[in-house]
Amino acid sequence: MELQRQTGMPSGEDETWMLAYAAGDAQAFERLYLKHKGGLYRYFVRQLSDMTLAEDLYQETWSRVIKAAQSYQASAKFTTWLYRIAHNLLIDHVRAVKPVDSLSIDEDEPDAQANLVGPQTAEPDSELLRSRQVAWLKECIGLLPQVQKEAFLLNQESGLTAQLISEVAGATLEATKSRIRYAYQSLRDCLGRKTQESIE
Repeated sequence: MELQRQTGMPSGEDETWMLAYAAGDAQAFERLYLKHKGGLYRYFVRQLSDMTLAEDLYQETWSRVIKAAQSYQASAKFTTWLYRIAHNLLIDHVRAVKPVDSLSIDEDEPDAQANLVGPQTAEPDSELLRSRQVAWLKECIGLLPQVQKEAFLLNQESGLTAQLISEVAGATLEATKSRIRYAYQSLRDCLGRKTQESIE
C-alpha cells in the first residue's frame, strides 16, 4: 500500500490496519479489534482469578492502543506490540502468581496443548477421562511460575513464537525458550502424576 511504501514499514495485515487507523480509518481499528479480541481477552482471563480485573485490563489495553495510535510505528509485529501493552498492564497489577480461572480445550486451539491431554474420542469413558484431564491441566497451569505461565499462554493462545514472546516479556530469546520448554515439561509431569494418582 502507499502508506507502507512511504513509511518503509512491514507489510503485514495487522500493521497495515494499524497504520490506516492512525491515519483516520476507523474501520481498520474495527478489523484489528475483531481479529484479536478473543485471544487478548483469554490472555487476561487465564492468568487472573479476578474476572472483573481481567475485564478492566482488557479494556485498558484497547484504550492504550487507541491513545498510542498517532505515535504507532510498525517496527515490530502488531501482535507483539499489543501483547507488550497487555504484559505491562499485568506486571503493574499482578504481584503474585494467581491460578488460572478457566481453561478449555477448543477444537480450534493449537495441537500442542491438546496433545498434553491426549486425543479426543467419542467413547463415554474416554470423554470422562478427557474431562478430568482438562481440569487437571487447568490446575497444573495454575501451579506454573508466572513467567512460564505467560510464555505458555502466549505460545498457545496467540501462537506467538519464542522470539515474539521474548520481545513481549522483555526477556532474552534463550530465557524465553527455556520458559516454554520448562512449562511444557512441568505440565506433562504434573498431568502424569495426576493420572497415576487417579488409578492408584
